[in-house]
Amino acid sequence: MSNCRGETAFTGNEELIRREALSLGFSYCGIARYEQLEPLRPFYTGFIAQHGHPGMEYLSSFLEQRLDPGLLLKDTKSVIALLMNYYPQQVVPEADNFIISKYAYGGDYHKLMRKRLKSLVGRMKLLSENIEAKVFVDSGPVLEKAWAQRSGIGWQGKNTLIINKSAGSFFFIGIILTNLELNADVAETDHCGKCTRCVNACPTGALHTPYQLDIKKCISYQTIENKEAIPDDVKTKLSGRIYGCDLCQDACPYNRFAVPHEIPEFNPSESLMNFRKKDWLSLTEADFDRIFAASPLKRLGYDRLMRNIRAAAH
Repeated sequence: MSNCRGETAFTGNEELIRREALSLGFSYCGIARYEQLEPLRPFYTGFIAQHGHPGMEYLSSFLEQRLDPGLLLKDTKSVIALLMNYYPQQVVPEADNFIISKYAYGGDYHKLMRKRLKSLVGRMKLLSENIEAKVFVDSGPVLEKAWAQRSGIGWQGKNTLIINKSAGSFFFIGIILTNLELNADVAETDHCGKCTRCVNACPTGALHTPYQLDIKKCISYQTIENKEAIPDDVKTKLSGRIYGCDLCQDACPYNRFAVPHEIPEFNPSESLMNFRKKDWLSLTEADFDRIFAASPLKRLGYDRLMRNIRAAAH
């Protein structure tokens, strides 16, 4: 995959940034002009009022900053959105095994992406000594998916994830706010059409309202964010999933275009490739700390991972 919105015929700073982004391992790079996201206010205030964010109070924090990135970086002129591919070169065997989301196969993407975003900012600063920028990877009050769509690198599909028409949805999103004034790409439009494969694939009905996730029913939420016991109506539908869930992505027809990433840090370890149910069930805290030291699973912690394993084993 080597397309960083190259079809846009900019020849100045925009093209330099795209080229540098590609060299750093990003797959897609789009640019949006800074604006306040005021049209999104009714949705988010309604979502919060209906308590649609159980246990994730950070979603209700800093609403004004989420709607106006200019409050995060003074004099913001442009928003750069980037996608980094994590579609695996090899899938961890699922037979006689518990299942974790593909995004968690390798190392913690937050650290890797933040480092590379900062490298891109460093290269941008060669354009002018007055450039200021802030980077975000699932951190800070930034509406990443809204900016990804505005920058033309994908649209938010019925499964609520960003989908790229040429490469699917197995991507991490990075955002750069900058005071550098750049020409914007054309915003992406919705290409889901009448397709409901992701809705139909969700075993818990978490996507019963397309484009809006019922968080409490989501397997990813229950196995990652939820700190309490997993409800019985979700537990019976885990089908071996102990960290995250890719079912809505696996069902998406655009993911037939997904190609394996080329980032060694995202590859599964030999230990993970060899794990089977008996190994998960007998996992000690010491082995957890050793095997998953650099993994997204580390954030979950040993106790909650074992809670998930016990739930999925029934």
